[in-house]
Amino acid sequence: MKGPIDRQAVVRRHTVEVTAPDPGTPLTVGNGDFAYTADITGMQTFTGFHDQTAAMARQRLAVNTATLSNWGWHEMPNPRGHVLADAMTAYETARGTVHYPDRYDMTAAMTGAPIPERLRAGTWLHQNPQRLDLGRIGLLLRRETDAEPETDPAALTGTHQRLDLWTGELTSVFTYAGHQVRVSTVADPVRSRVAFRIASRLLADGRAAVAIRFPYASDGFFTTSDWSLPDRHHSDARHPEVYDTRIDRTVDGTRYAVHLSGRFAAGAQPHQFVRYTGAETMDVVVDFTPADRPGELATFDEIRRAAAVRWRDFWMSGAAVDFAGSTDERAPELERRVVLSQYLTAVNCSGSLPPQETGLITNSWQGKFHLEMHWWHAAHFTTWGRSELMERSLDWYLSTLDVARDTARRQRYAGARWPKHVGPDGRESPSAIGAFLVWQQPHPLYLLELLHRSAGAEAGAELVERFAVLVEETAAFMADFAQERDGAFHLLPPLLAAQEFYDATTVEDPTFEVAYWWYGLEIAQRWRERRGLARDQRWKHLQESLARPRQDGGCYAAVATEPYLTRDDHPSLLCALGVLPATPLIDPAVMAATLNDVLGDWAWDTAWGWDFPVLAMTATRTGQPGTAVDALLMDTPKNQWTVAGHTPQMGALLPVYLPSNGGLLAAVSLMAAGWDGSGDCPGFPAEGWTVRHEGFTPWP
Repeated sequence: MKGPIDRQAVVRRHTVEVTAPDPGTPLTVGNGDFAYTADITGMQTFTGFHDQTAAMARQRLAVNTATLSNWGWHEMPNPRGHVLADAMTAYETARGTVHYPDRYDMTAAMTGAPIPERLRAGTWLHQNPQRLDLGRIGLLLRRETDAEPETDPAALTGTHQRLDLWTGELTSVFTYAGHQVRVSTVADPVRSRVAFRIASRLLADGRAAVAIRFPYASDGFFTTSDWSLPDRHHSDARHPEVYDTRIDRTVDGTRYAVHLSGRFAAGAQPHQFVRYTGAETMDVVVDFTPADRPGELATFDEIRRAAAVRWRDFWMSGAAVDFAGSTDERAPELERRVVLSQYLTAVNCSGSLPPQETGLITNSWQGKFHLEMHWWHAAHFTTWGRSELMERSLDWYLSTLDVARDTARRQRYAGARWPKHVGPDGRESPSAIGAFLVWQQPHPLYLLELLHRSAGAEAGAELVERFAVLVEETAAFMADFAQERDGAFHLLPPLLAAQEFYDATTVEDPTFEVAYWWYGLEIAQRWRERRGLARDQRWKHLQESLARPRQDGGCYAAVATEPYLTRDDHPSLLCALGVLPATPLIDPAVMAATLNDVLGDWAWDTAWGWDFPVLAMTATRTGQPGTAVDALLMDTPKNQWTVAGHTPQMGALLPVYLPSNGGLLAAVSLMAAGWDGSGDCPGFPAEGWTVRHEGFTPWP
């Protein structure tokens, strides 16, 4: 079949439809910096039904219905004045005594166990700041006008919900108390603004209304709100001239404003505001802004039109892949995952900050982000021809460069060190694991290289100048971190491999990290040449002298120290050829044997959502396309995909895991478009698969 792909047909084949209330399947609208997650009503009506804390106790899957942004953050009071130095432990290294912020016990913090005095600073610092739930906008439904509001979605009948991925509009229909209710929900493509159109006879007689409620912040691992502390925050309503109602929110040191169309009056609960109408339809527009920014008036129809234009432009831009005509019965499911992942990463991972693992849907790790996951969230945007969606978050590294420099200097290194777990200000979160991870360090270099590959000559030159200091400082740390011993350069403790279950005080030369050190420095060398500079000779010597990864029985080990390889968690050693292109440190034949060895007896129930794309990328680069497809679609606990495209990893603890989605898109783009000189579709078998694709940028 020739001609361009019918992109609308591909997307609409996978329109999301939900026909019953499900606490694990809320649906989200958003724009990369703001998102609103709705229940079966298209609003946040049944918040208790989706409460993750209650779900954990009942051992069921649930996802909070929250309203989150990249600008809305909160910090709990800090009366003891905890600072990062209070969470440090001293470690002896070849450079002398170095301090790492490792004083935090995640298990104790999550279970409510007493926190020892030596860990209290680290606990506070780990849990602050937290991303703030800006407010819950839902329906008040009553069988009679004087009855208590409905709290159980089982009272609804005829439920049907449809998320039109092509337009970004969520339509929800249900019947309550004998009357149909119809709700349309759309998010503004630019602002932190959501709009609703509600139609029902229940509105006219007062049995339905719209309410917005505000919680206090929560410093819990996965919670976004605390409804038990109404006296700890303030919600002050007034009626200015732009929107009909403005609510000024004060939550400790955080201040923001909520602008609403229509006159909302104080409700029966603290921090609740309600709007009634005598008509059978109601439009509600809610615009969230930092306190010093004005609301901007818009109607529901204007926002719906803008959203439709934005989403059409998104789907018509960049790359597309179509598996129609494939005889492999798994092809429709893979295509569904591909389409939903494009939508979810655009909504959650294309904003001005590196995203958290659960995006803007619900909080994990208090809403902070993991820099080692940034690659998995965002690298695919460039290979899918949508580099601008990844570029937005790279400016964050420039904005926090001084913090990263301070981290490096504190540990007696040159350049800038990028930690694992941070908030928007770049401050590291104490962690007994995260403090020692290093594989996130080359990520900015790889992401920038992918961005440069997708840019034209003029844009590429601008990128080189704009990010020159980031490249130099990131590489300077890498060069200084590697230590020379017996004529070779090594990655030495304290450090942890991406496969985190080794001893940080003894592990040496993780296979993936050593290869990544070579490739990251190679990227930095190329960027020097693009600026008209000579290659750095010290970096060149280091690259040539890096320790070769350990081999055992014709396969690579994970690390160069005992136990060499454990067969659980991330099989991250495979990233050394797959995620990374070919380097002088890795033998493709040995990596092919390593892949087959890993596939033989890995504990797949311990693997994570991005591990399956790792397998697929390594299989693709080592000439095993059948294995690549099998890996992406492996039937194992953390590779199950819900109707919404979510991949729960630990039940309600991590009910959404966007590295799975971004990783899948990265793998599929490599499998379809290949890399420089690879040929077409190197990751798909010829038999059973018909793969049409367009618009991809090949990988390096």
